[in-house]
Amino acid sequence: MLKVIIADDERLICRLVQALGDWEALDMEVAGLAENGLEALELIERERPDILITDIRMPGCDGLELIRRAKELRPELEIVIISGYAHFEYAQTAIRYGVGNYLLKPIKKDELMETLRKMKERCEERTAGREVGEARYKKSQNDLKRLRNSLIDDLMSAQPPVLTNQILKETYYFDFSEGQAFLVKLDCRAGAFGTSAEVVREKVQEILNAGLKGLCSDVIFCFKGYTGYGLLSCGSDKREQVRKAFRFCLGQLEAGNGMFGPVRFSAALGDWTGEAGHLSSSLKEAQDALAERLIEGPGRLFEHVPRSSGLPVQEILDRYARDMEHAIETLNVREAAEAVETMQERVLTQEGVCGREIFGLVLSAGRLFIARMVHGDAQKAQREFDLDLCQCADSRELFALLSRRQEELLMVAEGERQNEASRPIRMAKQYVMQHFQDPITLEEVCEAAGFSASYFSSLFKKETGEGFAKYLTRVRMEEAKTLLRETNLPVSEICERVGYSDRKHFTHTFHRATGLNPAEYRKMYG
Repeated sequence: MLKVIIADDERLICRLVQALGDWEALDMEVAGLAENGLEALELIERERPDILITDIRMPGCDGLELIRRAKELRPELEIVIISGYAHFEYAQTAIRYGVGNYLLKPIKKDELMETLRKMKERCEERTAGREVGEARYKKSQNDLKRLRNSLIDDLMSAQPPVLTNQILKETYYFDFSEGQAFLVKLDCRAGAFGTSAEVVREKVQEILNAGLKGLCSDVIFCFKGYTGYGLLSCGSDKREQVRKAFRFCLGQLEAGNGMFGPVRFSAALGDWTGEAGHLSSSLKEAQDALAERLIEGPGRLFEHVPRSSGLPVQEILDRYARDMEHAIETLNVREAAEAVETMQERVLTQEGVCGREIFGLVLSAGRLFIARMVHGDAQKAQREFDLDLCQCADSRELFALLSRRQEELLMVAEGERQNEASRPIRMAKQYVMQHFQDPITLEEVCEAAGFSASYFSSLFKKETGEGFAKYLTRVRMEEAKTLLRETNLPVSEICERVGYSDRKHFTHTFHRATGLNPAEYRKMYG
């Protein structure tokens, strides 16, 4: 709703303008009345109106002075002046000061309303223009942010681009002299935050911004999942201050652990460099350093990458694959778990083993198992495993995750195998339900299911716990009981409807199944 202030040294004129305007229809409100220029200025400063309607001649501070000072307070203020013919030259001067329109005395309702409608349109156009401008600015800022963040993607690609300081500035808008890459890791179960994950990421960004403020000339930082990737530009004389800032930020994040939920925070710094072309290796160093939290635990700042221990990765993977082969063939969960335990013991007893070696080994083992077990969308299963693996903050968690994923996939395979084995049984039962009134034979059912009679007979008994002939008889007797209870059909017709041509044989079979002959059963239950 637009605010309007009316100023005139004749209070009657103020009241008249207020009475003539249909303010509600215009979505306006009269925020105040003033009888002189000084009062009007006080109202403008306090109420911050959109429109001022003022007389051109007033005591204390005349209309022209009021307009000049009002425009200083509110440059976007729309002004309508009230003038008589005798003072029209003042009106012309006022228009040069930026007055939007004028009303001649005596004021008429239709002229007032038309003038106010014009003022309303100007206000709305200006507001719309400002919103468009703000939207464009916001879009340009978002585009700039995406462009700067794309540097992280390019550095992480298989073939990082050849970079110079000039390319960084002109292509990515990153002002780099010297500095390093860094990472911030949120270790928690994937999806643990739900919709509040973005709130946690924003809090990390806020704490980092505050900690690095004044130290770095430029910083790029963005999250990809639960890992924040960053680049900073800073003078080498401030390297120790940067380290302290990261430790301080990490301390703040860890201190707020209870507030953030089930999450631990770690950070890592890559090599310091004055060469733009070395930023990709700095980022790789930070990733390798961060992997040491699997050995030392989360909640620390990692800066150093230990040397490889010489872990015989391929030999361990080959042993794992051999152990796993029989477990997969037999769908034996225990055997699969033992294969992981054997691998874990071999790895964790390796002297000087480092985090990146353990992570790489478990990642390869999981991918091998998934490729062997998943026949559908194996890539999706591997992506899910990779994501869950990245959220482990301890080496033993890695092996436990691999063991759990093996068990899940083996159980799925067991269910599929059982489902496949029971498929011919389901087909046979369906055939029986559709043809039990006919004199069907085992051979006919086997032909429908596509199996030999000898194999099908043993499979049927194994899956159902009873032979085929007994199952067929049970189905027929259940149907006979239903017909005896719910219809008045003669027993002879019921006999034929359930697949018996000999009434005596039917009666004998029915009595053996229920302890009653058909007539007795009908009398008791019908």
